[in-house]
Amino acid sequence: MNFNKKSEKYLSAKESLSKNLHPIYDQLVEEYIYHTEKRYGRGYVAYIVLADLVRDGWCPPEKAEGKN
Repeated sequence: MNFNKKSEKYLSAKESLSKNLHPIYDQLVEEYIYHTEKRYGRGYVAYIVLADLVRDGWCPPEKAEGKN
């Protein structure tokens, strides 16, 4: 899956996060694009919303299992 890593909105949202959250953000962006392409035929992403989710504690499902 390819997303535009040079998009101004992508970069701005990513840089609003601390460096340790960048890999989580990238994973969420990729998964979101996959699902929007599958459902709607295009991978629209509101990057800042995804950054907000990561900032608020979203983590990949495999990591979330260990939280409980």
